[in-house]
Amino acid sequence: MALVKLQTENFRNLNGAPVVFSPSMNLLYGENGSGKTSFLEAIGYLGLGRSFRVGRHQAVCKHQSNRLTVFGGLDHGLRDHRPATGSDSVGGEPLRATSFAHRLGFARDIVSKETFLKVDGEPVRSLSALAKHFPVSVIDPGVFDIVAGGPGKRRQFLDWAVFHVEPSFASHWQQCQRVTSQRNQTLRNGRLDDSLMRVWDGQYVTLATQVNEARTTAFGMFKDAFDALLNEVQAPWAVGMKLDFYPGWDTSQPLADVLLQHRDQELKMGHTLYGPNRADIRLRFQGRPVAETFSRGQQKTLVILMKIAQGMVLNSLGKQVTFLLDDINAELDAEHRATLAEKLRLLKCQVFITSIERPEPQSLWRDTMPDFKMFHVEHGGLTEE
Repeated sequence: MALVKLQTENFRNLNGAPVVFSPSMNLLYGENGSGKTSFLEAIGYLGLGRSFRVGRHQAVCKHQSNRLTVFGGLDHGLRDHRPATGSDSVGGEPLRATSFAHRLGFARDIVSKETFLKVDGEPVRSLSALAKHFPVSVIDPGVFDIVAGGPGKRRQFLDWAVFHVEPSFASHWQQCQRVTSQRNQTLRNGRLDDSLMRVWDGQYVTLATQVNEARTTAFGMFKDAFDALLNEVQAPWAVGMKLDFYPGWDTSQPLADVLLQHRDQELKMGHTLYGPNRADIRLRFQGRPVAETFSRGQQKTLVILMKIAQGMVLNSLGKQVTFLLDDINAELDAEHRATLAEKLRLLKCQVFITSIERPEPQSLWRDTMPDFKMFHVEHGGLTEE
């Protein structure tokens, strides 16, 4: 799926006018503060249910407004973007469109802290109902923490792909997190209730097994794609690069046995130390962590390859990913930008690229020029060129 129409209300400084995008490449440029990243944030809301820049919905809601809304019309992407009729609304002015395979709506009431979601005009309860139609992957300055940051960043990176590979994963992972929280509360009580602990352990082991199986399957697909990309990279570090999945415990033993063996340790710490909440993607070069051995430039290249590999996995499942590339000129040199743009063209992804300077498509796609639209961003509005 690709986003071909967007309309917002009370979203940062955006003027709210409907915008029609290309199902292929979209280039947005304008001065700092003009609204470039805000457009990407709004697009991201339809696939992520949140901002990729800040943690609070209130931060993206226009000043003195109590409700923000984002509407999106999707078509079948590069396979088909024929128009049809329809409209949608999530508590505000409708998004009027010509033809959509799906219509997505997100609204957030800042005062009541309620979220309202719609797919094809019908209310839905879970963000996964939106996300499954619209896989969104962000490449911005913060994404490089996947390598340099903690395990949580890499779990989040992996779980994005797991969700789109295995639809049941989201439910199992949410249940696992709830049971983990209950288990942690029991560990912190000071005096252990053995019978209650056995209950939580049993539920935790069952859910952890389901989560781990889904992650292992998706990681295997990801690693195959990543290794294929590495074979194409002309860099000395590509030869000694190793990428492995650590599930969060030593799987040579059943998780139930690991929990029993380390009960005293967990009681002392007051929280769960083994299981899917401790999973990680371990990145090593010649046996040492990449974060310690790679330069900043090498880390950037590695993260981009990892993102492309995710796109390859979803592409193999017949899903078109929408990539949001925010201010990549500040992070990547011309050669890396061209490599990334060409890889995404070959994957038939939908892409949004922002920059301060007016982009030069011929420098991004040097051999085969894809269909693209170019927009100038000014005062929260887009003008197509």
